[in-house]
Amino acid sequence: MEPVVTVGLDGSPESLAAARWAADEAERRKLTLRLLHAWPLLVPEPTRVPAEMDQNYWARRIVHKARAELQARHPGLPIVGNLVADDAQHALLRAASESEMIVLGSRGLVPVESYFLGDISMPVVARADGPVVLVRAGTSGQGPQPAPAVEGGVVVALKLHGPCDDLLEFAFVTAAARGVPLRAVHGQSLPLVAYAPWGVDHDVTEEITQDAQKHLNQVLRPWRDKFPLVEVSDSIALESPAKAVVRAAHGAALLVVGRRKPRPAPSHLGPVAQAAIHHARCPVAVVPHA
Repeated sequence: MEPVVTVGLDGSPESLAAARWAADEAERRKLTLRLLHAWPLLVPEPTRVPAEMDQNYWARRIVHKARAELQARHPGLPIVGNLVADDAQHALLRAASESEMIVLGSRGLVPVESYFLGDISMPVVARADGPVVLVRAGTSGQGPQPAPAVEGGVVVALKLHGPCDDLLEFAFVTAAARGVPLRAVHGQSLPLVAYAPWGVDHDVTEEITQDAQKHLNQVLRPWRDKFPLVEVSDSIALESPAKAVVRAAHGAALLVVGRRKPRPAPSHLGPVAQAAIHHARCPVAVVPHA
């Protein structure tokens, strides 16, 4: 199967916002865009029946309407529609293993309740074999609308412990395709030894920072060599990794975070991924890695 970017459609404004984002990304990467709608009650394609007798009419309409809009915006982009007679979660998980990435919409809620919600999105994020991008839709007085494009760079969250090649490859490829800077962020909470009766021991924090910077340079060096045209910066924050990552994502075009696989509890996400999904205002890519 040729490389594709798959977007899940359910007819909501949020999924259409995700489709627009996915179309932009597919065009940048010179990939095919697949519009996927899954519904267990789909029937085999009928032949020459009126719309009122076609049980798949609304499912096909969801895909055809999105395809028409996206094709008008991206005339040269290959777009395929895919109706699947299956549970949406199963269909999306299967599609994730066949795609360069899978893109899902999120509900645009007020900041206090700024969560990506849904019975489908979170299990797919936690179990997918490939990257899952969550695109938040904005709101207006007329109902959910696509959030405006942010002319920012790509931010990637790094732990510095264990392999993270899949995470960095996705981040660097995305930054290169967009022609934007990449910022690598590492957050590290201070150990108890860093605290003294008068406050924080500067000597200890300096040692921690220098050690983290050394490891960060080692991790990034081969990727800087592989992508010489990508402008790369890095930062180390001596605070909760989750707080550091969400703070760094302000104004970004995309935040990239990792998820370990396999996990004993396949539905579990780590604290950084949870914080990014719940609080970052930009699109969030969750990339599984070893």
